[in-house]
Amino acid sequence: MTALDAFWHLANFLAPAWVVSALLALLHKLIWRRELKAMAWRRLALWGGLGGTLALVLALLLLGHDGKMAGYALLLLGVVLPQWALTLKR
Repeated sequence: MTALDAFWHLANFLAPAWVVSALLALLHKLIWRRELKAMAWRRLALWGGLGGTLALVLALLLLGHDGKMAGYALLLLGVVLPQWALTLKR
């Protein structure tokens, strides 16, 4: 495996966490526009992406390989919980 192959392998592993996090942060800002006016969507996306990345790594360690439905369920929890906690603290 070349360095470029390793980069794309890692990028494709982490892409679901960061894309779901960014889309969910934008959806938060769209639906709760007035309530979340002071909070930047990048902050929501960053914490959700970090939580999703941790969830993917945990799912990989627990389940043995990527791509299982339980891993994606854990990914959703990893993205949603930090964003939910941030919206509670506002």
